[in-house]
Amino acid sequence: MYSLIETAKANHREPYQYLSWLFERLPQARPEEYASLMPWAMPEVSDL
Repeated sequence: MYSLIETAKANHREPYQYLSWLFERLPQARPEEYASLMPWAMPEVSDL
């Protein structure tokens, strides 16, 4: 959990928003889609 939060911070994402976004998508994600769940792939807040 710590590494997810710190990676979000390092990519200028608010950790709570990133974790919420991630945990919504993670259950349906296939292994080949995991890269699209990284903080740098998260849309900007205005795009959500």
